[in-house]
Amino acid sequence: QVQLVESGGGLVQAGGSLRLSCAASGSIFSIATLGWYGQAPGKQREFVASITSGGRINYADSVKGRFTISRDNAKNTVFLQMNSLKPEDTAVYYCDADLQITMTTTYQSYWGQGTQVTVSS
Repeated sequence: QVQLVESGGGLVQAGGSLRLSCAASGSIFSIATLGWYGQAPGKQREFVASITSGGRINYADSVKGRFTISRDNAKNTVFLQMNSLKPEDTAVYYCDADLQITMTTTYQSYWGQGTQVTVSS
């Protein structure tokens, strides 16, 4: 059983900062890519940032220069430092992990339950 638990969301004024965390636990052999996605009210879930096991990072254009993704492989945890927040960043943020539960299984995607980020103007 694999579980991803996000934390760190909340209400912040425009220009403020938040740091999201997502910890993966359970039967995990290996984690490849870890990512963050945001889903605003009435919209589809969208890519925000990702980081591979080798440290390759990608960001959505809308967050480049403001958000920073990082990971702690020893703790199976991914972080998203969110600076210079804007009202349009308001969304539920989900983490995603591509992982193996054993050495012989294929990589599968697992999702957390989401954490709400609300940015007031």
